Amino acid sequence: MAKVYATPWNRYKYLLSGLILILPVVFLYQSMNPVFPDALPEQTIGDFVVAPMPFDLESPYQHDGVYVKDFLLTFKAGNIANIRQAVLNIGEQPITLESINMSKGEEGFLHGSRHGQHVHGLASEHIRVQDSIWLTIEQWNGETHTVSWEVPAAML
Repeated sequence: MAKVYATPWNRYKYLLSGLILILPVVFLYQSMNPVFPDALPEQTIGDFVVAPMPFDLESPYQHDGVYVKDFLLTFKAGNIANIRQAVLNIGEQPITLESINMSKGEEGFLHGSRHGQHVHGLASEHIRVQDSIWLTIEQWNGETHTVSWEVPAAML
């Protein structure tokens, strides 16, 4: 049997394993209590009242070869079952539904439930001062509506 020497490492190495057991609890707490930025002001677009909220204030990230920024859209009024398709982008002008169908695949389209719609909003690598956040909604009756929000200064 080997002789164990009373070094500081041998005396306190069990504390390191205890710390490793505590870390998942800290990360679980952080994931159960996320902190989001404030939502942008509500705006009326057709029959709907919409308030977008960015998930964070970081710059856009690359997802499937396209730069995107994540948003949660809450619909305060209107029936989302009347929406055929809706797209969100960040830029100087709104993107047309025809152009996004051809080139971007599924990025930029809203998806989710009546409680909240998630979207990977199309953006460029860097958000500029002249950019706006654009939401375009096409309803089943063929009507298309567009609305924009100013990009918050913290996102620039």
